[in-house]
Amino acid sequence: MLVLLDTGFDGWPLLLQLRSTGAEFLCRSGARRIPLIIKRLPDGSYLSTFGMEKLPVRIIEAWITVTYQDGTVRREQWRLATSLTDHARYPARELVDLYHERWQVETTYFSIKATMLDGRVLRSTCCTDIDQEVYALLTVYQALVRLAGDGHQPAASGSRPDQLHRRSGSRSRPSHQRRRGHPGDVALAGTIGRAILDNLLPTRRRQRVKARTRKNPTSKYSKNSTQYPSSAQRYTLEVEIIVMEQGLKARSSANSTVLRLEY
Repeated sequence: MLVLLDTGFDGWPLLLQLRSTGAEFLCRSGARRIPLIIKRLPDGSYLSTFGMEKLPVRIIEAWITVTYQDGTVRREQWRLATSLTDHARYPARELVDLYHERWQVETTYFSIKATMLDGRVLRSTCCTDIDQEVYALLTVYQALVRLAGDGHQPAASGSRPDQLHRRSGSRSRPSHQRRRGHPGDVALAGTIGRAILDNLLPTRRRQRVKARTRKNPTSKYSKNSTQYPSSAQRYTLEVEIIVMEQGLKARSSANSTVLRLEY
């Protein structure tokens, strides 16, 4: 298992605890941390340690250039830390591309809030019951994901696992068949299987970007109506793996440069 973590979760005690479970990690590290370069690797990354040599890590630093469809160009610095230290098996560029796909966790939130809850708020009024509701929702969602994954047969369907649409499965009635000769091995069949395979997502999803805005009028957050871009745009992504010899700039306007190009 490879766990992707956002900025702010790169503390060595947390990562060490995560590694003790047998999982690997790939997280974004901030500008305050100054990793010691122990060994430079051919793909542009380097080996280092966190927590006074308690946790060996591999550092990947890169310039990320995003070009919107209207010609706007945005550049920012990334520093990723990972427990995958084998650069030959896990090239730096592939890990950067993988981390970029971390946004897909938003589809999980959407599935839970919009599909499973149908837009309703949690009905519980005390912390204990809220915990119970949240765990129940996560358990049901995980069951749907497992159903879709267990029933996925790439050779037969010609599809990829990330094309499976959880929403199709959640709106279908379960129907299971046991495979002969394999006690306890459940195969996805019937309504759920057909619903998922008949509503596959595109092989390659479009890369789109839009400034986050406030949708709930009672939200405590600002509207962000002046943020750019105000409407969804497609974009292309370019990655330049390079060691930031002078360190990273703070995540601010100095770290993220936006240029608007006129045609």
